[in-house]
Amino acid sequence: MEWGGLRAEALALLLVIATCVQGDFVDPPEPVTSLYSAADAPTRFPCQYEVEPEEKVVQVTWYKVLPGGQKDYIIAAHFTEGQTDYVKYSRRVRFESGNPTENSALLLLSTKESDEGTYICTISVFPSGNFQREIALNVWILPISSVDSEPLMEGQQFGVVASCRAVGRPLPKLSWDTDLPGRVQNRTSDTGAVSSLFSLHPLRSMNGKRLDCLVWHPGLKEPRRIENRLVVHYPPAATISSSPERLYVGLKGAELVCHGKGSPQPETVAWRWRGGALPAGVSEKGGKLIFERALQLNDSGSYECELKNSVGIGKTEYQLEVTEKSGRIWETSDDNLMLIVIIGIAAGVVVMVLVIVVVLISRRNRRKTKRLKRALSEKTVEINTLSRQASFRGLASVGSEYRGQGRSIYKGSQSTLGGRWPNAEEVELDELGRPMIWEDGGVRGAERSVAKEEHNARMELFMKSSNMSLDSGLPSSLIPLKPQQDDGCKDPGPGLVQEGDPPPEDDSVVEEREDEDDGGSYQITNALNNHFYYSKGFLRPKPDSNAVLLHPSKIII
Repeated sequence: MEWGGLRAEALALLLVIATCVQGDFVDPPEPVTSLYSAADAPTRFPCQYEVEPEEKVVQVTWYKVLPGGQKDYIIAAHFTEGQTDYVKYSRRVRFESGNPTENSALLLLSTKESDEGTYICTISVFPSGNFQREIALNVWILPISSVDSEPLMEGQQFGVVASCRAVGRPLPKLSWDTDLPGRVQNRTSDTGAVSSLFSLHPLRSMNGKRLDCLVWHPGLKEPRRIENRLVVHYPPAATISSSPERLYVGLKGAELVCHGKGSPQPETVAWRWRGGALPAGVSEKGGKLIFERALQLNDSGSYECELKNSVGIGKTEYQLEVTEKSGRIWETSDDNLMLIVIIGIAAGVVVMVLVIVVVLISRRNRRKTKRLKRALSEKTVEINTLSRQASFRGLASVGSEYRGQGRSIYKGSQSTLGGRWPNAEEVELDELGRPMIWEDGGVRGAERSVAKEEHNARMELFMKSSNMSLDSGLPSSLIPLKPQQDDGCKDPGPGLVQEGDPPPEDDSVVEEREDEDDGGSYQITNALNNHFYYSKGFLRPKPDSNAVLLHPSKIII
């Protein structure tokens, strides 16, 4: 018993070792697979086994499993004896590779519906044993399809207008691709054929519309389209037009054209005039009625066109009216029409030339304006520079003259010079806003008159030479006023702002000065107040980012 048990264990161990070292199928990887092929097309049965170094393929055998379970041998290949073909499949099958023991794939050259079934590939490997793969073949028959469509008649009752039929394996599916409103009915016969019927009520507007049949089958990559157009027959519809539209006496080459649209196309065209024969000088040519002579008044009347096809007849009437010859230029002749065209072209050319001239002149004026603006800007800068220099010189001269006068100055005591203070309404101010001091007697009056005249003349000259500088808003002068060499301190006057004092709130003094000095002193005082303040006997400039500082003897810009 112990020996038997040991033997069984040894066999099991050898089987496990053999299983671990044996090869395996590369193609197909699954033991059972399915394959689909179309009839009359070649079919490839895959079978490839990869061995281990210790193994060797001895023989490859292909056979088919019959409905009863029997094996029908197809072909075999031995590693020493070579290939063996069986009579039933001779010349219909072969190995894909010249070395079947390495690649055992089988080729079926022309597939038939009877070839459908299960095929087995058996690989004999030493020392591992036999291995096999099972392949189920499904043979498809690509569909054979057709569309039947008969011509329809307008007004026909609702019914089948087209049918699509197909035969295949497996059974195909049918559908319609159209914009027509209708009803679809699918049928399957006992013979394995399918059909689809399309029904509608035919109208003339449906003539020529698309009614395609689509065949769907697993053997087709995309549905097969069978193109079809619906045909609806109806009688022609006639219409008449004239060329030209307006007909008048004396017109040559006039025509009446009969248009007709029907299904099928009209076969014959017939013309009548007033229900009878055509007038003399008029002939028929196809669908046209040609007047071979000039029109006359008696050509007026009713013209009838009759079109006929295999379905029916279409008629229409046209009332022709020939008028007297018009004198308007656009209705007289083709020559006048040509003249109008020429005049229009000439007018267009003239307008184009005028537009070009206006554009050129406008560009020239713009360039000239730019040059003038550039020159004017340069001149303006030059004039502003010269005006500022003249303004600075004028203020410097005024300040120096007043500082150089040896006039007696009132020192705060009325008894010293024997003079007196005038009333508040009679106080006169100098150009710096300070009270004017005069001596008593006739000398004081004469000096006052002469000084006032000199002052007015000097202010007038100063205003003429520095008006541009004052208008620009820039300070006219930054020359400090030197204090008088005197023991007493003189009041700065109402026209100046002393350091630390608040800005003046009353302009009455300025208004009096404007009335007395004809506006000159007021403008100077206003400019000084805007740009200077009085401190320790000097006029000092107020802080300003645009200020220009000057030295009394030199002008620095």
